[in-house]
Amino acid sequence: MSVKIRLARRGKKAYPFYHIVVADGRSPRDGKFIEAIGSYNPNTNPATITLNFDQALNWLEKGAQPTDTCRAILSYKGVLYKKHLLGGVKKGAFSAEVAESRFAQWMEQKSGLIASKTSKLSADKEAATKARLAEETKVKEAKAQVVAAKKAEVAAAAAEASAPEAPAEEAAAAEA
Repeated sequence: MSVKIRLARRGKKAYPFYHIVVADGRSPRDGKFIEAIGSYNPNTNPATITLNFDQALNWLEKGAQPTDTCRAILSYKGVLYKKHLLGGVKKGAFSAEVAESRFAQWMEQKSGLIASKTSKLSADKEAATKARLAEETKVKEAKAQVVAAKKAEVAAAAAEASAPEAPAEEAAAAEA
């Protein structure tokens, strides 16, 4: 029996949500599985991944084969790197303490990259909002100028209409 680590689709139509499961390779995608080890939500930016790290590592050491997408997820979370380091410890290339320090260093670097991406996304969102507000302000000012011009025309027309009548009234008042 080949054991696979793969995604099982959940969620609504056009809004997918996936469970990361360990299943027999012969079972259907959304069918029977051995164990659920996490979830993956591609609808957020960056994608939200929750993973039971120890269980995923345990299944990989037992020989479970991840699918391409799950391999990318496990690599992103550091499970494959941890497995690689543990293989080096088993072969005697370095000690367990060195492996742990390398993994901790990698995790710090990875968390820094994720934090920078998140801050960049929020900064881009704020910049887009400011740009949109600036465009709206320009449109609002243009409309205000058009309205002011029309009001000036109406006031000028009213002044013109009342101006000829005023001298006639003054002339009639002067004659009387």
